[in-house]
Amino acid sequence: MSNKMHPTSSLLDGWIQENNELVNTLRKERGEDVLTGDHNKTHLRCSSEFHKLLRKIQGIPPCADHTQLELVVVYNVCVCSASQSCFSEAELLLVQAVERVLQVTEGDHDASDHLGLWKSLLKSAGSIALKSCVLQLLCLQWAIWLATCQLKTINEFKDELSSVVETLCAGVGGDRRSDTGRESSDTPLLLMDPRQLSELLQICTFIAQGAERLSEGQSTEALTGLQTASFLPAPRTLVAYTHLLSGSCLAHMARPQMALQCFRKALETDSRCVSALYQSMLIYRQLGNTQAEIQALHLLHSTLMLPCTIDPALPGAYRLSPSLLLCSQSLNSLLSVPSALSVLHSLALKCVIHGRVSEGVENYLDLLAALHSENQPTSQVHVEVLPLPRLPELYLEAGSALLMALRPSDCMALCDEVISSTLELLPEKVVIEEQEQKYEAETRGGPEGEDRVEMMLWAGAAYLLQGHCYTHLKDWKQAVTHYTRCINLLMRIRFKQSGFPPQIPSADMVCKQRTDLCTLQRLKGLSIAGRGISFTQTDQLKEALRDLQLSLQALPECLSAGLWCGEVLWRLGRRSEAAACWEKTWSRTTLSSETCPSVYLQEPQTGPLLDSTKLRCRIQELGLTLPANRKTKGEYPITY
Repeated sequence: MSNKMHPTSSLLDGWIQENNELVNTLRKERGEDVLTGDHNKTHLRCSSEFHKLLRKIQGIPPCADHTQLELVVVYNVCVCSASQSCFSEAELLLVQAVERVLQVTEGDHDASDHLGLWKSLLKSAGSIALKSCVLQLLCLQWAIWLATCQLKTINEFKDELSSVVETLCAGVGGDRRSDTGRESSDTPLLLMDPRQLSELLQICTFIAQGAERLSEGQSTEALTGLQTASFLPAPRTLVAYTHLLSGSCLAHMARPQMALQCFRKALETDSRCVSALYQSMLIYRQLGNTQAEIQALHLLHSTLMLPCTIDPALPGAYRLSPSLLLCSQSLNSLLSVPSALSVLHSLALKCVIHGRVSEGVENYLDLLAALHSENQPTSQVHVEVLPLPRLPELYLEAGSALLMALRPSDCMALCDEVISSTLELLPEKVVIEEQEQKYEAETRGGPEGEDRVEMMLWAGAAYLLQGHCYTHLKDWKQAVTHYTRCINLLMRIRFKQSGFPPQIPSADMVCKQRTDLCTLQRLKGLSIAGRGISFTQTDQLKEALRDLQLSLQALPECLSAGLWCGEVLWRLGRRSEAAACWEKTWSRTTLSSETCPSVYLQEPQTGPLLDSTKLRCRIQELGLTLPANRKTKGEYPITY
């Protein structure tokens, strides 16, 4: 009867041999470090064989003779399942194993209380060998809690888990069987060293808890745990994460310089920690250190463009990867960075805005080339979804940068691309309806209506830039022609307020929430001003005055329109009006390049110039005095 109930020695030896063969097969595959289709097939086959072996062992009632072997096989099966993200399956196997061991040790337990089961098992495990196996299984339960973001459960069990780490690191229950020099055929092998697993779980738990506390605003508490974790034995990638999150805590605590030191430590620890580069860039932006921000963007883009590498495997036959254990939304948010193309766009725009025009042009051209390439850059980091501007808008930004770099022919070529791709799709008229409620903005006009408005604005902006190009080339006739094309196109757009028929938008209808109307008014103001300035160069002063005054109605903050309007008035002999116009223009606040909606909506930096010093001398000649607090020429840079 006992032979039917308990396995014989030869049967136990056979099971041990079967377990060890499967472990060695997976070790061999892991050692080759190549994730091929054959490797995946081998893994699935071994996982299936492990499950079959476990069913054979558990096909007989639990007994002390083979409990240790059963728990080793459960451990290996659960490692296979967890590595495939089958956490529910692995946890069910663990619970069943715990219950079978408690039947052998006759420990009290409540099957519905999982934490209670583990506590009962830890108390009832008498022998060192059995306790060793129990600690190994508890490590896997810890891994499942961590991978499924059950941080509260981990916190409730923190004393027992701390004891697990101390015991395993002290050498009790460690996988000495992984040392091939001391393996024997009668010793069941483990797929992963429990001591290494416990060390990995310890630092990953600190990281996950730190990210969670940081997202909840508990920066000080998060920082304390992360600083402790930074001294734990762990892969460089994880140590870098502790420095990165410590820096994020300090940034939330308004200590930007200390945050930068932590980000620097993260990069020194792991040069591929792109999240540290990204966070550093954000700190430099916050501090207003533009040159450092541009340098950080350069480094970030270069790093994101490097080919993907596979993290070196930890020692041992098999492992649960940190990425499998660290998957909380809070942490992913902190680790996220923009895509390489988004970073390149930010870099190009930042360079153009801050005077590094030739550098910005090259970045824009690289961006356009990359967008037209079939080989898009890939990255293994957490990429934040930040959509790029649409292609016509990128063409316009690049065209504006080319004009600033005094390359008008290249700018016109890009504008021709925008015009040719949109002109046939433009409707005769577009009506923008008023947003009576904020939520209606999402459904206003539908996608087709919004697309039509955008296409009208893109085509108008392309004509505007071409007008600027001809102004730079002093081809006043062509400049007037292209500015007029822009104006005529924009006049097709009507704005409908509630209770009124559609009408041409005016400056007082523009609100900050309506970016389409803001763009429309800037395009209208700049194109009419450009045409007016062109008329001044051919001595068509009445037409110039008409356009410049209309421009100021559409865009009151247009500096060039105000100054040239005063110049035309002066030439027409209306000198007091000219002086008043200049005074009013200088008193207005103009949009900085940072706050302008788009780089192509800025006032042009090429074209006819007026010297503010000479204009002030004219006013003084009239006997009019400037206010004592009038700003100097250097504080009112005039750009066209």
